[in-house]
Amino acid sequence: MKVLQRGLGAFGALVVLVLAIVAGYYVYKEVFMQPSEPPSCKAALNQCIATCRRTTSEAPATQACQESCERDADACERKR
Repeated sequence: MKVLQRGLGAFGALVVLVLAIVAGYYVYKEVFMQPSEPPSCKAALNQCIATCRRTTSEAPATQACQESCERDADACERKR
């Protein structure tokens, strides 16, 4: 006996509901949880160095990138 199912059914509706909740959480997090002040100089330096490590593969390029990060951090400290 063949049963023709129309629509999502209970399991499909549950999957769609979970996906909607997860998407809503990330939208809420991005829109409403923005930091009210810019990151500290130390946090900006850490982020910059982490970016250097991810994006450069050669040692001289990594070192140059990290030196640039340190110069930016020094300039940030002087501004504060």
